[in-house]
Amino acid sequence: MDRGQIDRTIDAVWRMESARVIAGLTRIVRDVGIAEELAQDALVAALEQWPESGVPQNPGAWLMVAAKHRAIDLLRRNTRLERKHEELARELEEQQQRSFTDFVAALASAADGDIQDDLLRLVFISCHPVLSPESRVALTLRLLGGLTTPEIARAFLTPEPTIAQRIVRAKRTLAEAHVPFEVPSGLDRAARLSSVLEVIYLIFNEGYSATAGEDWLRPALCEDALRLGRILTGLAPQEPEVHGLVALMEIQASRHAARLGPAGEPILLLDQDRSRWDQLAIRRGLAALARAEQLSSKLNSGPGPYTLQGAIAACHARARTGEETDWQRIATIYETLAQRQPSPIVELNRAVALAMAFGPEVGLELVDNLTAEPSLANYHRLPSVRAELLFRLGRLDEARPEFERAASLARNARERDLLLNRARACISAVASDSGAQ
Repeated sequence: MDRGQIDRTIDAVWRMESARVIAGLTRIVRDVGIAEELAQDALVAALEQWPESGVPQNPGAWLMVAAKHRAIDLLRRNTRLERKHEELARELEEQQQRSFTDFVAALASAADGDIQDDLLRLVFISCHPVLSPESRVALTLRLLGGLTTPEIARAFLTPEPTIAQRIVRAKRTLAEAHVPFEVPSGLDRAARLSSVLEVIYLIFNEGYSATAGEDWLRPALCEDALRLGRILTGLAPQEPEVHGLVALMEIQASRHAARLGPAGEPILLLDQDRSRWDQLAIRRGLAALARAEQLSSKLNSGPGPYTLQGAIAACHARARTGEETDWQRIATIYETLAQRQPSPIVELNRAVALAMAFGPEVGLELVDNLTAEPSLANYHRLPSVRAELLFRLGRLDEARPEFERAASLARNARERDLLLNRARACISAVASDSGAQ
């Protein structure tokens, strides 16, 4: 394996394992900022050692052990934590007496227990009321999702320096407030629940359609988000939006196998082989949606944003083919969603549904009204949607530059290639029309 392959492997391992490492270290040192620094130190050690020694059999366990060694070094320099240092030293001495294989097996057996609980605690810490809502989401995406600052900025349509400042301030605020490493209870848990749901939602979205990099999907993020969502249904079983979010994620995740072609290229929804959709995941999602709608009705509150999005996903899941999709119902649900949670992106998605239900002219009118929206100025999906509608209308000379603009804004390599291919299709179609004449 050459150095480039090693670096890509380390990057992939870090994205999958960093949240677990940081969560485990936070339980030990009780400071998310220090925990992240220790985890980063372990990453540096991997970058230095793995090119020579090779990637270990269990890279996540290797990172955790390396980070714990660095935690001991830190605690040695802090006399106030001498007792904790001794406990950690004894733990490592015991580990060293076992074979590394036994240690890996012990970690694996605990994967669904302590490590999972640590991840949940990490989410609630990151969503503590001492932080602003924006900082809660940004910090949790960084710590739990393993996202970089540019990726988080992309998710928020926010400048990178702003996100970086939020993360730094958030970690400092948590340290100064001595926030306990625990899952809150009672009213405190209810107050933080909406922020936790938003965090999980954005983590899942990053896994479902990566904002940057070479891969369009990052399934590990989707799996983490789903696991946390399922845990939350146990913590807040009477909260409809928890079930609504789980419904949305289950149904969306059911399409994973059909969303990529043989070379890893994206396959869009209407082109997917629906026989490859995971029917078990769809059934789980529909059951969660029914529970969310039942609870909403019982509370007389009306469906919330996650339940509404779950209902949209269910419309697609119930259609045996793309042609059978109930686009009018989807457009109606988007209209309700826009009333409950006004957003330019919701309006853009509603435009797509309207175009599918009533024709591209109807959708294009709404899209054109969004072109002056400042928050969408660098959002690649706006010119992408506009290009598709122009293409469907036969306005190929207008569609091509829109596809090219969308490609220039896209940060994900797979999505950029897809958009450039669509631009080339416009050129081919124009040439074909000219030849026919």
